[in-house]
Amino acid sequence: ADLADRDIVVVSVADSPDFESVMTGAYGVLSNGEKVPQVIVDTSTVSIDVSSEVRAHAQRLGVGLLAAPVSGNAKVAKAGKLTMAVSGPRQAFDFSLPYLQMLGASVVYVGDGETARIVKICHNLVLGVVTQVLAETTVLAERGGVSRADYLEFLNGSVMGSTFSRYKTPAFVNLDFTPTFTGHLLRKDFELGLDAARKMNVPMPVSALVHEIVMNLIGYGMGDQDFASLLELEARAAHLELQPDTRHVADGLAPAQ
Repeated sequence: ADLADRDIVVVSVADSPDFESVMTGAYGVLSNGEKVPQVIVDTSTVSIDVSSEVRAHAQRLGVGLLAAPVSGNAKVAKAGKLTMAVSGPRQAFDFSLPYLQMLGASVVYVGDGETARIVKICHNLVLGVVTQVLAETTVLAERGGVSRADYLEFLNGSVMGSTFSRYKTPAFVNLDFTPTFTGHLLRKDFELGLDAARKMNVPMPVSALVHEIVMNLIGYGMGDQDFASLLELEARAAHLELQPDTRHVADGLAPAQ
């Protein structure tokens, strides 16, 4: 509520209940209808339905709500490589664009309403599926006598390499699962995605299977670790004991030395 007199307020929270609380709760940004921001930019990954309800409340107060979920964690943000999908009133987007461009390397307007929520939910489904496939193939390579570092160096230099595969390489090689995005958060986003798929009648068998694997990750007590620990879960299933490799590997974010 203390921020309600600002022109633009940027919100970033972990889940839908927190989003509702900071927006429409007793001390939320929209709790005082007489003093409200011109625009609210929410960078969280939250439920489409909850976002729609909050948007309607904001509209009644004359506030432009922009859904602006970001791709990237704190380290990516520090490197200036966040990407952002934005939806909401075009006028609010145009007003906010100079500030949004300060937050990331790419800002894409994807339409009105909750379309940016859909984009981010789809993005995080890809995130989980790709990480699981990366874990499976890394374990297969190691079982076949190829070190994780060598396999990932090849992959990252190939047409299959990506910003994400390079960024996750240190975690896979060093077995450092210090959380940047936890298994619990990945589970939340998969459930948002599968719920949306059911409502839109879109079959997603691969995503449903990876959701089950993420649930197993949490069941093994690894839900608070970085979701790259899917590698460890896969190795356990293959009865392969992984050993940390202490060599330095680049994450693709820092400039080359």
